Formats: sequence, structure tokens, C-alpha cells
Amino acid sequence: MKETADPHGAQLRARAVIDLAAVRANVRTLRERAPRAALMAVVKADGYGHGAAPCARAAVEAGATWLGAATPQEALALREPGSGVPDDVRVMCWLWTPGGPWREAVEADIDVSVSGFWALDEVVAAARAAGRPARVQLKADTGLGRGGCQPADWAELVAGALRAEAEGLLKVTGLWSHFACADEPGHPSIAAQLLTFREMVAYAEAQGAEPEVRHIANSPATLMLPESHFDLVRPGIAMYGVSPSPEIGTPMELGLRPAMTLTASLALVKNVPGGHGVSYGHHYVTAGATTLGLVPLGYADGIPRHASGGGPVLVEGKWRTVAGRVAMDQFVVDLGGDEPGEGAEAVLFGPGDRGEPTAEDWAQASGTIAYEIVTRIGSRVPRLYVNGEQSG
Repeated sequence: MKETADPHGAQLRARAVIDLAAVRANVRTLRERAPRAALMAVVKADGYGHGAAPCARAAVEAGATWLGAATPQEALALREPGSGVPDDVRVMCWLWTPGGPWREAVEADIDVSVSGFWALDEVVAAARAAGRPARVQLKADTGLGRGGCQPADWAELVAGALRAEAEGLLKVTGLWSHFACADEPGHPSIAAQLLTFREMVAYAEAQGAEPEVRHIANSPATLMLPESHFDLVRPGIAMYGVSPSPEIGTPMELGLRPAMTLTASLALVKNVPGGHGVSYGHHYVTAGATTLGLVPLGYADGIPRHASGGGPVLVEGKWRTVAGRVAMDQFVVDLGGDEPGEGAEAVLFGPGDRGEPTAEDWAQASGTIAYEIVTRIGSRVPRLYVNGEQSG
């Protein structure tokens, strides 16, 4: 994905403007919520669609000392000289499959997550081949039922890791887990997972593990559960100014600012008579003579097809909704007789400062979550970065 610094250059079909000042401010807010913990800025999935390297640099400028990635390829990219990420920033990744680039990760000084015995075997072999110890974080399944080691197998995994540590093949740098329902305040699984995590950490430490960090707090836990902060918090979506859940508050209520604004230039404006079908299947038919505007974005760009007939768009200060189906490359809005002209700006979502829709509005229209709205914006939409230089 090409990084572009100037959003005011040539007219573009569409653009996602990323405010790096907002990213920095969000990271500072999150650090204030967890003042005694270090902060890992999670930049997986190309920074939730915002651009991994630019957002990683902004997060580090605001005080993040760790970066989190899902895949080893994402983590290795953060270690490349062109990423601009300082060498002293720790990088962790957790989504491994057999035969992954373990040796490359060990040589790049990346913290790797181990949930099972096959992974422990592969990282030990990689450390032998690399001639240096691996940095390993053991993941506990405290109730999410996804990645992580089950409590029944924890003793064996810990024992195997500590044997390898005694041989100089790895260092157990972290013990960690992940919440299932931290975005649902009061959910009984939260207390249950915290208790299990404390017990599993206590067991590993009693056996001789001396982790640098213990962590379980994601975005909602960072914001709402101080008892979960331990040594490190690892916010993801909140770093980009999107609320983890409407139930815990809007971005403004949480002290966050959305960093992405998605806009497009109207490709066509035309008058049509009443009774005119619009887009595939004619699920929308004009009630009377009106004006249609063609927005040159579609599901190939990440616009949810499920938002057909409901996705909100701001055009010249007025909210419009998707008329008919979202197509692969375009969709239509009914302008109600207004004629803004080709090239006029259509704002799909942003912070809401100008009365524009937000990512949460699109999530509601699509029956999904705001995470998906920002993350799915595709590579055909250029990212334009503003406020890249940190001020004072």
C-alpha cells in the first residue's frame, strides 16, 4: 500500500486520510488509563487498515514500547529498515502455523507466542539453527477457547519451556492471555478469566519462570478494567480512535478520536424520473423525479454489501443513504434533487466533526462491528497521512 503525505494533491477517486496526531493522542489517552503498565500498540492487519508502519511510528512517538502483530510476516516487516521503527522497540507476534519462519523471527529478535508443544519444538529447533536464544511468550487459554494452552496442559508446556531455557535455547519473556468478553461490562467470564490467568501465571513463576511482562488487557480492558493491566496492555482498535463497543461508550466519551476519514469524489450526477430502478436487482426505485450521485467505491474496496440500502454518506452537508445494492466498484446515493456536480466530495465516515457518519454508523447499517469497517478498506484506496510530524 502506497503511503502518501499530501492529501491535497491530484483529485483522487477515493482516499482514506489518516490523522497521525489522532493516533498519538489516542495512545497517550490509553497510557493514562494504564499508568503503571507498558503499552503494546497492536498494528496487525496493516494497522487495522490504517497503515502499520506509519501508525507504529506514531504510537512509539507517543510512548508505546512494544508493537504487536498477528502473523510473523507482519512482525518481520516492522523490523525492516524502511519501516522506521526504532530497533529498541519490542515486537511480538502470535499467529503461528507449522513450518513458519521461526528462525527469521528469532534472528530478528521478535517475541514469539507459543501455545502448544509443536510450536515449542519448532522454536527450539529454530534457536539451535540460529545459534541464539529465542524470545518466547507462553500463551494461556483462560477461557476464550481460541489460541493458548489449556490449563490441563499448562504444567507440561511450562516444564518444556523451562528445560529449553536452562539449555540456553530460549528465554520465557512473557506470560499472556486474551479476554473473550471484555467489551461486555460485568460479563461473568471476565472475573473467571482473570482468576485463571493469575493462577496459571503463579504456577509458571513458582516453577522458575521470570517473565518480563504478564498481559491480558486488550482495548476494552485497557479502558475499563484496571485490575487487568498487569505489566503490559495491548490496545488495538482503540489506538485508532474507534470504540471497542457501543456498550462501553463512544470514542468521544472514552477520550478517543477516530483517525481515518474515508471520502470519494462523485463520479457522476444525473437526473432521473420517478419509478426508475437503481443498481442490481432494482431493490431501490425512485419515488419521484430526483438526482442520483455515483460514488466510485464498492465491495472490492471494502464497502460492505450488507450496507446496501442503508449505508450513510455525507454530501454537501446532508446525510444520504446508499440507494439500492452496493456493487463491486460503486454505489449510488439519492440526492433528492440536489445537484452538487461531478467531483463533489462524498464522506463515508470520519470522526464526526463535520456531521459526517462514523465507522460505527456504517457498522450499524451493516450488522457488524466498527473493527471490520475500518480494517476491510482495501488497497485500491490510497492512504493519505496528515500530521506526521510530532509537535511539542
